Amino acid sequence: MISATEADWKRENPIRGRYEPGKKLLETIRHYQRLTTKNGLISKMIRPIVVLHYRFWSAISGADIPLNSKIGGGLLIPHPNGIVIHPDAVIGPNCLIFQQVTIGAGSKTGYPIIEGHVDIGAGAKILGGIHIGAHARIGANAVVINDIPSNATAVGIPAIVR
Repeated sequence: MISATEADWKRENPIRGRYEPGKKLLETIRHYQRLTTKNGLISKMIRPIVVLHYRFWSAISGADIPLNSKIGGGLLIPHPNGIVIHPDAVIGPNCLIFQQVTIGAGSKTGYPIIEGHVDIGAGAKILGGIHIGAHARIGANAVVINDIPSNATAVGIPAIVR
């Protein structure tokens, strides 16, 4: 079983010669985040170039994932088109997010916290200050507005645990 705590960074590595805009976008986000931890002149000079790469891959992939996002390693976004993640949402390691997913603000105060190895189906919406447990599965087009326990499957509008 894939770990919910230890990031498998190999999952994010683009395969050479393959068209993988989601992995390229994540690569630029990770590069920018590494550069922000350094205060040297060279890192400050490289940041604007990395931001341009980020904007390019954001446009190509059609995803809105902020540079300062709190995403654990090993994230897979095989079809990044339409993915929107709020900068204050927290996503654990080794998650899988399909296309047209929104993770952001909702009626509950705060932003989603998603633990490790959560699979989120296409078109799902995860909204508000909720918590999704490790190894959970969110069904396609589900609207999650309540907490989901670990190892559970949530489906429907609003999502209920099955």
